[in-house]
Amino acid sequence: MENSGGESRRITRHAPEDFEGARRAGALAAACLDMITPHVRPGVTTGQLDQLCHDFMVAHGAVPATLGYRGYTKSSCISINHVVCHGIPGERTIADGDILNIDVTALLDGWHGDTSRMYAAGEISTKARLLMDVTYEAMMRGIAMAKPGNTFGDIGHAIQIYAEKHRFSIVRDFCGHGIGRKFHEPPNVLHFGRPGEGPKLAPGMFFTIEPMVNAGRPEVKILDDGWTAVTRDRSLSAQFEHMVGITETGCEIFTLSPGGMHKPPYVVPG
Repeated sequence: MENSGGESRRITRHAPEDFEGARRAGALAAACLDMITPHVRPGVTTGQLDQLCHDFMVAHGAVPATLGYRGYTKSSCISINHVVCHGIPGERTIADGDILNIDVTALLDGWHGDTSRMYAAGEISTKARLLMDVTYEAMMRGIAMAKPGNTFGDIGHAIQIYAEKHRFSIVRDFCGHGIGRKFHEPPNVLHFGRPGEGPKLAPGMFFTIEPMVNAGRPEVKILDDGWTAVTRDRSLSAQFEHMVGITETGCEIFTLSPGGMHKPPYVVPG
């Protein structure tokens, strides 16, 4: 494992004027997730939701960054129940009691905005509700550690101890990532770790924090499509994702919901 000094030098430090580009792209991605909220209900297909996300981003002058990325053919990832991440939208019909993550990345004027949220279809179980609540809070506790002088290990540790306190497990196989003009770049942002480990955070770093939390064991497997990751024990999985930029005093969350729809249950205006 490379020492933190070497890794820190490879992490892009964006200029103060770059924050506006990330801010606009992040806001558009968040607005897309706001838009899709009332459409997430039993009877709709994941393909229909994907088309709505695609049309929204294009109508607002953006390109869905996942479309064509390494051969991926959709404009979002939609992961239901025991699917951990990278679920491919298609003919699957959402059923009452399903929980799902919708993950979108908008490429706007050269900048990426990447975010995901959990949604509940109809009446869900108490355990599913708790899993989503804990996953959201774990992400926010990680974000609270994102400030100059702290390390990426501080972020991962805050997420891990909160999830494990509730007897849930952190997925090790996937992590957050640096982002900006590139979709994925250093660093890898682990959602577990020890305080003080890893590169130090510094102003101008942009990255995602996106913990995947399983109700059962942490192990996952990739299906034959080469994308869809599922829990090996078929336990429920949840994920939330924000994109942040380190400031002089803390961090700015680029992907906050414009409509205040931060975690389920969502209140849709109207």
